[in-house]
Amino acid sequence: MSAEHVLDHRDDRPFTPARVRHMANKVPEVTVYFWIIKVLSTGMGETASDFLAKALNPVLAVGIGGLGFAASLVMQFAVRRYVAWIYWTAIVMVSVFGTMAADVLHVVLGVPYAISTPFFMIVLAAVFALWYASERTLSIHSIRTRRRETFYWAAVLATFALGTAAGDLSASLGLRYLGSAVLFAAAICVPALLFRSGALGAVTAFWAAYVITRPLGASMADWMALPHGRGGLAMGLGPVTLSWAVAILGLVAYVTVSKRDVRTG
Repeated sequence: MSAEHVLDHRDDRPFTPARVRHMANKVPEVTVYFWIIKVLSTGMGETASDFLAKALNPVLAVGIGGLGFAASLVMQFAVRRYVAWIYWTAIVMVSVFGTMAADVLHVVLGVPYAISTPFFMIVLAAVFALWYASERTLSIHSIRTRRRETFYWAAVLATFALGTAAGDLSASLGLRYLGSAVLFAAAICVPALLFRSGALGAVTAFWAAYVITRPLGASMADWMALPHGRGGLAMGLGPVTLSWAVAILGLVAYVTVSKRDVRTG
């Protein structure tokens, strides 16, 4: 799904000083680079979360993840325009912390994935409902106020937690990680096809694909990192985390220099 066709749904309502404080749009233009970095960030978040949980005390790992998540959002909210490295740092930290949140429900509290997955679906639906009731739009091209930015990041966090639970649920049902990756790779094409056929609106298509990137990236990363006995390639959590981080850094550097993820028109 390209930015020109899928997400040309900017909110044209006037922003008056009485209602809001003006900001430039705080999110990137949705291009192929957006989707690639998004999938990479989800996979890296999955393996980084697992690596930290094994290398450190789980409580300490969650604490570090929470602090990193909070610090990245403080930076993101502090700037008044989209800054690639700040935005994608926040996305990576949301990925790490969102993974931990879903894992805590399952591992620590014993909540089955069959329950946590619909629970996070309800949470995401509630965020969208409150967002739309307040702003009358869910368009990411309208993230120009603090309130809309708050709703946006609440939705992003909910999508990561939902995607984590859904990916783990599919893996636990016998698909294992490679099978799950194939399933979600096919699933992410569905919103694009429905949008192009006119059966799905642009905003709905975007958020549907956005949710699916989480289990897609996580399943791919797990497949690469985990042992053969668990259906993986046994490359290791640390090496996969590092290699995907390098790929993210390279792509973020490219879009920063090229401005390919910034709307110019």
